[in-house]
Amino acid sequence: MFEFFGNLGFVKKIKEEVDSVKRRDPAARSTLEILLTYSGVHAVLAYRISHWFYQKKLFLIARIISQLARLFTGIEIHPGAKIGKGLLIDHGSGVVIGETAEIGDNCLLYQGCTLGGTGKDKGKRHPTLGNNVMVGCGAKILGPFKVGDNVKIAANAVVLNEIPPNCTAVGVPAKIVKIDGVKTNVCSELDQVHIPDPVASEIKCSKIQIKLLEKRIESLERQKKHKK
Repeated sequence: MFEFFGNLGFVKKIKEEVDSVKRRDPAARSTLEILLTYSGVHAVLAYRISHWFYQKKLFLIARIISQLARLFTGIEIHPGAKIGKGLLIDHGSGVVIGETAEIGDNCLLYQGCTLGGTGKDKGKRHPTLGNNVMVGCGAKILGPFKVGDNVKIAANAVVLNEIPPNCTAVGVPAKIVKIDGVKTNVCSELDQVHIPDPVASEIKCSKIQIKLLEKRIESLERQKKHKK
């Protein structure tokens, strides 16, 4: 245990997590506030400890730590998951990260999102997220595929297939809206509002078509009355 807190620089890891929140969350006022009140930070730090035990094949201790963290934070991170630096779990309640999930650097997860499996895969069962990925509240990413760098997953989307880099996935099942040549920076990843929704676009097109048909019907009815 001394090896973890000493040689691996646990204090440095705490600083990295706090700096990640300060950099991206406008509600964060001070280091003390973040350390005392941010459940996402508590969950990630508990994961760092449990993951160390997991790597040492002390699986029971690792799971006990992760379950205690779940009890106090409402966030479940399996100690077998692989998580890069700078992960921000905003609000956090209901977040689930599976055993074989992998998360790159500077990712952002909102409340209620799941990095899970489909129940049919063995071995690698959970998704791999690249760097600078944003997963909106309530989104589900299910299966052992990759989500590329700088991807945005909209709120309540259900992602079942690989997403290329620099794309946006929205809807159920998720569809891709490509962002050619645009690299998403960390700050803009906090924006869950200005994400195009193909489902809403389809509904809008259907309404336009209905109005055109209504006008056509009215025109035909007028022509019919004139003939009489």
